[in-house]
Amino acid sequence: MKFSHVGSSGLVVSRLAYGNWLTRGPSRNTETDQECVRAALDLGITTFDTADLYADGAAEESLGRALRGVRREGVEVLTKVFGPTGPGRNDMGLSRKHIRESIDGSLRRLGMEYVDVYQAHRYDPSTPLAETMEAFADVVHSGKAHYIGVSEWTAGQIRRGHALARELRIPLVSNQPQYSALWRVPEAEVMPVCEELGIGQFVWSPLAQGVLTGKYLPGRSRPEGSRAADANDGSEVLTPWLKDDVLERVQRLRPVADGLGLTLAQLALAWVLRHPGVSSAVLGASRPEQLADNVKALETRLDDGVVAAVEEALGPVANRDPAATESSSPTDPEWRLS
Repeated sequence: MKFSHVGSSGLVVSRLAYGNWLTRGPSRNTETDQECVRAALDLGITTFDTADLYADGAAEESLGRALRGVRREGVEVLTKVFGPTGPGRNDMGLSRKHIRESIDGSLRRLGMEYVDVYQAHRYDPSTPLAETMEAFADVVHSGKAHYIGVSEWTAGQIRRGHALARELRIPLVSNQPQYSALWRVPEAEVMPVCEELGIGQFVWSPLAQGVLTGKYLPGRSRPEGSRAADANDGSEVLTPWLKDDVLERVQRLRPVADGLGLTLAQLALAWVLRHPGVSSAVLGASRPEQLADNVKALETRLDDGVVAAVEEALGPVANRDPAATESSSPTDPEWRLS
């Protein structure tokens, strides 16, 4: 395993993080979940990402059980706040009330005294930013989180949040955007601002929901057992990538990967990790062996020729529009999907 600082902070994380958005919950095999976490630990992965929303809190509970008995100081645990955790009007968003109540709920479910990074899952336009940041300051000063972060905020929102965090003397160290060779939205605005401010990236969906593994073929039905074939497994986020023109472009990467002795997934991960602003790429897994395969991407450094070949293959279908940053309001269902 390789490790990296989160931005300019002193926090060190594994270059691959284990995420449990879709890989945990009541419909999942509990024993397989435990095996995946053990495999992650055996491979040297020390960073684990979750959220209070995932599986209505069951994801945090599952991760907490899986890490029970592991030396707490030896792992980095990230969770998020924003989404609904109950039926009440104040059970969502980034109000002081919701943040203060949600951190306690997350720690209870995780069975931990603190998390390493507590992240705003989305920006909340219905709450004054100062109120949100002051509530995060309370969380940090009470010892319930060491650092704070954000997810899918725009460049302007990040800059304003960071300025308030500095005034409050709390470390805003991370951003968690979607980022892959097909989704390059953060490159134009978000990543440059984060680099300027010393904020690192925990990127989600580096494999574009599995499309960059090459398992979805143009003109073919979705493979049985795949995420796209499971109506209850978040497959709706795959829809933009399941068009034949995108899938055909992904297949053009096969000779590039073969030439490097890599799978398509390993090539896609190596492409993401080459970006100097990426501290860690967040991966899910439904089988332990997937993690072992993915870790091999850390052994590869892509030269300019390979990067150019990826650009030639995927450039025409990659999304680079900064306006596509998913900074949404609590009434927008899209925030649920990361």
